[in-house]
Amino acid sequence: MNLKSVNENFFVADQLTLDDLDTIAAKGIRTLICNRPDSEQVRQPTFAEISERAAELHISTRYLPVVHDTINSLNVRNFNELLLAAEAPVLAWCRSGLRSITLWGLSRVLQGDNSATVVAQANAAGFDFSGFHSKFGGVIAELTNSFSSLPVARHCPVLIVGGGAAGIALAASLKRRNAELDITIVDFATHHYYQPGFTLVGAGEMTSRQTVRAMDQVMPKGVHWIKAAVTHFLPELSQLVLANNTRLSYERLCVCPGLKLNWAAVAGLQETLGKNGVTSNYLPELAPYTWQLVQDLKQGRAVFTQPAMPIKCAGAPQKALYLSADYWQRQGLLKKISVEFCNAGAVLFGVKEFVPALLNYIERYQVALKFGHNLVKVDGERKIATFATTDNNGNPVTTDINFDLLHVCPPQCAPDFIRNSPLADRAGWVDVDKHTLLHKHFPNVWGLGDCINVPNAKTAAAVRKQVPVVADNLLDDMQSKQHLARYEGYGACPLTVERGRVVLAEFGYNGELQPTFPVEWLDGKEPTRLGWLLKKHVLPQVYWKLMLKGHEWLAGPVKPGSDLLP
Repeated sequence: MNLKSVNENFFVADQLTLDDLDTIAAKGIRTLICNRPDSEQVRQPTFAEISERAAELHISTRYLPVVHDTINSLNVRNFNELLLAAEAPVLAWCRSGLRSITLWGLSRVLQGDNSATVVAQANAAGFDFSGFHSKFGGVIAELTNSFSSLPVARHCPVLIVGGGAAGIALAASLKRRNAELDITIVDFATHHYYQPGFTLVGAGEMTSRQTVRAMDQVMPKGVHWIKAAVTHFLPELSQLVLANNTRLSYERLCVCPGLKLNWAAVAGLQETLGKNGVTSNYLPELAPYTWQLVQDLKQGRAVFTQPAMPIKCAGAPQKALYLSADYWQRQGLLKKISVEFCNAGAVLFGVKEFVPALLNYIERYQVALKFGHNLVKVDGERKIATFATTDNNGNPVTTDINFDLLHVCPPQCAPDFIRNSPLADRAGWVDVDKHTLLHKHFPNVWGLGDCINVPNAKTAAAVRKQVPVVADNLLDDMQSKQHLARYEGYGACPLTVERGRVVLAEFGYNGELQPTFPVEWLDGKEPTRLGWLLKKHVLPQVYWKLMLKGHEWLAGPVKPGSDLLP
């Protein structure tokens, strides 16, 4: 135990063990605060184990687990309440002590201390706080109410953050339910994309122009559109801050800005994207390059990657693989091309019922499956991809794989302005109830789409089911009614295993199968031509002409006593 004294009443330590508690008791510590989540590391003592031994020594314990990169003002307020109520002296601990001292420093700012003084005290205690202001400047501004001088540009009865699939569809659904609603959408994007089409563009089955519309063409009539970026949420005040240094106030807030493609998490990747044979269907401007590379490759090695979950559309990395391999097979080139699928996870697909059909195509295309391979570096000029994996003894190692074509699915996370906000959970996602989609801490905030923390597939099909739930529950809330509409985790992944056939995976929470059509029409566990027809021709029209217009085709909300699929 590395115990550091910040002042006479507050101490910080790295990970405690049961053997440390006698020493802690001898020093007169009366309260312990754990800021480290359980199971963060193998053989880490749990909070319950520490608490049981501490109780024998008449030491109180409190649990406030956080992740350093997502510490927000709500975490700080909760920590401050624990400190004010705790019997001193107090010892807070995490893996290294950094999270605990950061929470203490921010709580001192909340109580009115000068941040420069806090930095000096933390440095004196043995911590490097040189990045305190740059890392937590936004949190400090929230805690000190520094945004109060910014003008409130607009009051919004219903405010939607994000003009993607979720935001536009939700605004349209609300307007169809109540045309008089005053709705505002905040999004700085000028174009709206049909993202499920990117895979087809990367296979030459759809053009880029078919996947994009100008934002003003899809914005529902009567909805006020503010073309700006959000920088901070102030949910305690029912306000948010825009990048143009104005505030918006709201009565009800719906948060759906999508997620962040974290290209920077892979060393060297950003520098080589779009050249040197490195591509990704996750960017609309690169999907045509994928198709170019597929057509140009006559022999060599094609590597397709998938990072750790969660990601947008878990099947998308495989779709690129299958359609590329199908093209090479049809051209008689597959015997000259080595196809590899490097997956950071341990399974081909998360719902076991769909795996047999997919494995048939893995065998058909002679794909080398490599599980537990996480892409960490790309050297585009040398055409080398580096993966973090483990050896036969389970020890971490890296391995280099040469490539001629590299299709990358990037690591993904919530946007930064979500991750460092009071709306986020420890992992940085908007923290909502998985059924009502209402925020767990702020009763006038809802979340939907890719940015929320519910255990579902992040797909446009999921959004199609979430929108009616939020629309119904928000309007019920306006009338002080109980939130009855429920989201049951539906998501769909049309896995394009070859040109002309799709495995239509539809499932909800806990992998429960939720097929839309009778099995006699379409067996989602098998590749079908009807699935391909839906994927390529029907679903794009459903998206542009129905979903974004507020028509909820086969997507009505689940309520008590109703069937799963109304």
